[in-house]
Amino acid sequence: MSKKKKKEKIIYYDDNSTISDMSEVGGLNGKKRTPPPQYSKPKSTFREKWKTYWASVRMMFLPMLIVLGIIGVLYLFLMFSTGNLG
Repeated sequence: MSKKKKKEKIIYYDDNSTISDMSEVGGLNGKKRTPPPQYSKPKSTFREKWKTYWASVRMMFLPMLIVLGIIGVLYLFLMFSTGNLG
């Protein structure tokens, strides 16, 4: 008659555990939960932030000039076509 579809388990790609994986949850059967390890990130300096900022601005500078040029040309075209510029 009708076949039941088997439910597909969702798998997280970071650690290959499924949603129903409760192996990391403690407190059951007298087990004590161990806290996750704390990883300290190195503090970023102002110089690193400035280099990153300037690299992104440099990458966007030429496209920004092109867009501003197109907007300026369109503005002048509209002003000439409506007779408001002279």
